[in-house]
Amino acid sequence: MSLPPCPKCNSEFVYQDQELLICPECAHEWNPSEQPEDDSPTAKDANGTQLNAGDKITLIKDLKVKGSSMVLKIGTKGLIKRIVDGKDHELDCRLDGAGDMMVTAKFVKRA
Repeated sequence: MSLPPCPKCNSEFVYQDQELLICPECAHEWNPSEQPEDDSPTAKDANGTQLNAGDKITLIKDLKVKGSSMVLKIGTKGLIKRIVDGKDHELDCRLDGAGDMMVTAKFVKRA
């Protein structure tokens, strides 16, 4: 009988303990009969509110655009097109007066 790999680290060294499957490498435990969790990327704004694609946002800080002399002013409004799983910038959004841009979630609030 072959067991599925670990959903967290993709390790093949998974073992079964009663009804749970356990990964010895990352210590993740899961029940294979339950539906897997939605692993879509998530982001929270400066106030801790969950952000979703399609939400309207407002900048809470002046932001200098990398590689440009442009500065995005506090209060600039925008619309989140999608949320990506990135190290620096989580929000792919369209900002008024600046166009499409990637923004870090901690510098916005939901409008």
